[in-house]
Amino acid sequence: MEYDVAIVGGGPAGMSAAVRLCSLGLSVLVIDEQPAPGGQVWRGIERNASSPTFAALGADYREGEALVAAFRRSGAHYLPLTQVWQIEEGWALFLTSSGPARRVTARAVLLATGAQERPVPFPGWTLPGVMTVGAAQILLKSGEMVPKGEIWIAASGPLPLLYSTQLSELGGSIAGFLDTSPPLRLAALAKLPFAWRDAGGLVKGLRWSWKLRRSGKAVRAFSDLRAEGDGRLERISWRSGGERRTAKADVLLVHEGVVPRIHETLALGCVHDWNHEQAYLAPRLDRWGETSRQGLFVAGDAGGIGGWSAAIISGEIAALGIAGSLGATGNAEDLRRQARLDQRRRRALALRPLLSALYPPPRPQLGDEVVVCRCEEVSAGEIRAVSRNSAPDTNAVKAATRCGMGPCQGRQCGYIVQALVADTHDLPVGEVAFFNIRPPLKPITLGEIASLEKAEE
Repeated sequence: MEYDVAIVGGGPAGMSAAVRLCSLGLSVLVIDEQPAPGGQVWRGIERNASSPTFAALGADYREGEALVAAFRRSGAHYLPLTQVWQIEEGWALFLTSSGPARRVTARAVLLATGAQERPVPFPGWTLPGVMTVGAAQILLKSGEMVPKGEIWIAASGPLPLLYSTQLSELGGSIAGFLDTSPPLRLAALAKLPFAWRDAGGLVKGLRWSWKLRRSGKAVRAFSDLRAEGDGRLERISWRSGGERRTAKADVLLVHEGVVPRIHETLALGCVHDWNHEQAYLAPRLDRWGETSRQGLFVAGDAGGIGGWSAAIISGEIAALGIAGSLGATGNAEDLRRQARLDQRRRRALALRPLLSALYPPPRPQLGDEVVVCRCEEVSAGEIRAVSRNSAPDTNAVKAATRCGMGPCQGRQCGYIVQALVADTHDLPVGEVAFFNIRPPLKPITLGEIASLEKAEE
C-alpha cells in the first residue's frame, strides 16, 4: 500500500506531524511499536486518564491528552504494535505486526523514533533488580507498578528527580539517592539567564531538587558504585571519604541522560554530527528536519535531545517541510511564520544549555571484568585487548568479539565500545566511528521474512 508520508513513531513529534500533514490533505501512515499513541513520555495516557496514577504523574504528563485526542481525530492510518525492520530507497518500509510481515511505500518518510537512555555499565549492572529509571517509569505508566523494598537511585538529570517525585505522590519512597552529577560549575551558572526564558521548567526542576535535598537521602561525592548479590541484587556499595560504604538494596535504578535513536539514520547512510557536550551522534538536519537523504526527515529527540515540548514543534516544522517538498502547500514558510514555530522552539529549548552544563555525560571508568555487551557477554577487558591490536575502529571490536551483534544490535553497548576504543588509542571519542548498522534494524524471524513473499503474491 502507498502513502504520501510514513511516520515511524507515535510520540509527541510523530503525532504532531501527523495532525499537521493530515490537515494539508496528505495520506499519512503512523507506525508505532507501542500499543497506543503517546510515546515514552505519554505512555498509556488514554488508559491512565481514569486511574489514580494520572494525577501523580504530573502536569507534563497530562499535557499529552489534547495531542493524543487530536491525533485520533486526524485521519492518519495508525499501526500500533508494529516494528520497522528495514527501510529502503524508494521509500519502502518493511514491517512486522504480531508475526506477519508486510511492505508499504511512501513518497516521504519521517523518523520520530525518540531517544533511549544512555547505557551505564558498572560492576553488577546485569543483576536482576538493577534497571534504569526510564524502565521503572515505563512500568509505572503501563502497569501502575511501584517498586517495593529498599529502593536506591544512582543517577543524574531531571528524569530521576521527576520519578522520585512521582513515586512519593503514589506513596512509595526511596532509601537513598546517589547523585552522580558533578559539582556545580561556573559554566553552568552562565547559562542561567537564557534558561529563565522557560521559567516554569526551571522552577519545576529547582522544586524537585529542593525536595530531594530536604529529604536528607541524597549522597554526593562518591565513586566506584557496585551492585552485589547472589543471583539477584541484595546490596549496593560505593566509596566515599576514603571508605567503602554498603547498604541493603532490593531495587537499584540508574540513569545518565538520554541519547537520540540513530540506528535508522546510520543504516541509511545519513550524515551525522558529534555532540561534544552530551557525547552522542545526531543526524545532520536542515531547517525543515530533512536529513542528507532527500525525502527522509527526522523530528523530535531522534534529531537531538530537546524534550517533549520541542518535539511537538519540530514535528510540525517537519510536516510543513514534507508538505512543501511534495507540493501539498506552496506557502510552507508563511505557515511556519504564522504559527511562530521558530520562536516557540527557541523557548522550548531554553533549558537545554543549562541542563547540558549541569549534567555532562560520565566518562566510563570500567574495570576489565565489567560486562559491556550484555547480549554477547563481552567484557571491557576483551574490548580493550582487541582494540590494542587493531585500528581505532569499533567494527574491528565487533568482528572479533561479536560485541554489538546481539538482539539490541549495539543500542546498549555502542557508545561504551566507542569510548573504550577512544581511551585505548588516546583519541577524542567523537573521532572514533560508531558501529556500522546492518539490516534488519530489529530482530526478525525467518518465518516473518517468508510471510512477506506470501503477502506480496
